[in-house]
Amino acid sequence: MTPEQYVQDKAARSGSSFYYAFLFLPPPRRAAITAFYAFCREVDDVVDEVSDPGVAAAKLAWWRKETADSFAGHPSHPVTQALLPHAGTYGIGSAHLNAVIDGCQIDLEQTRFLDFAGLSRYCHLVAGVVGEVAANIFGRTSDSTVEYAHRLGLAMQLTNIIRDVGDDARRGRIYLPVSELQRFDVKANEILERSAPFGYSERFTALMKFQAERAHRCYDEALALLPEADRATQKPGLMMANIYRTLLREIEADNFQVLHQRTSLTPLRKLWIAMRTNWRGR
Repeated sequence: MTPEQYVQDKAARSGSSFYYAFLFLPPPRRAAITAFYAFCREVDDVVDEVSDPGVAAAKLAWWRKETADSFAGHPSHPVTQALLPHAGTYGIGSAHLNAVIDGCQIDLEQTRFLDFAGLSRYCHLVAGVVGEVAANIFGRTSDSTVEYAHRLGLAMQLTNIIRDVGDDARRGRIYLPVSELQRFDVKANEILERSAPFGYSERFTALMKFQAERAHRCYDEALALLPEADRATQKPGLMMANIYRTLLREIEADNFQVLHQRTSLTPLRKLWIAMRTNWRGR
């Protein structure tokens, strides 16, 4: 398996909404974003799939060294071998890769966030920086497009957090800020409850409505920042935004039943949303 085949397989097997947006890119840009996405998946899998924190920390340290070695001209992993040929063309630097690793390091060391400011810093690393790299690969002419990408990354990460409240709780993590749990009088042990009726209550629903409204504001703010001149090249990002926002609306329509299940869209529906966005340009 070549490095290019490896990253393609990694992206396809993830089932992520990102994969459907990649399909509409010209081959060189598709190769670059697929390799970068595969890097993000590899690093994220360290935290999600390695149960021993010491082993996970060692693996993240290995990825830091691999990043340094790769930008010194000596990539050894198929992902970095596939990614590095595109780094200069699309402005991908070691700082971008290290930021993603930093975000996963937070996941490894921290299971709670005191306030939204702390959560935002985390989202910047795991989503905002990813959005910036993606926007550069898609093609941009304006710095406003970078601001758009960071805001869109935040909106999408907030959507992930809403969708995954139950899954994260089963891993002992709660990303909803402690200050907001307190504001809506929702106790951590309610979210961690694993038996029916789980932690559902009017208080929990009110908390989740607050989270969803903030995510919708971030989507609106992001779209307002995207310059018209870059709208055509940024269509893959708009595809992802539409897929994620559709998911958010599905969760809202289901009254935030996220503690005992994980809401998702079918692959066919994701592809349809991506195709529709490609046709409409928004």
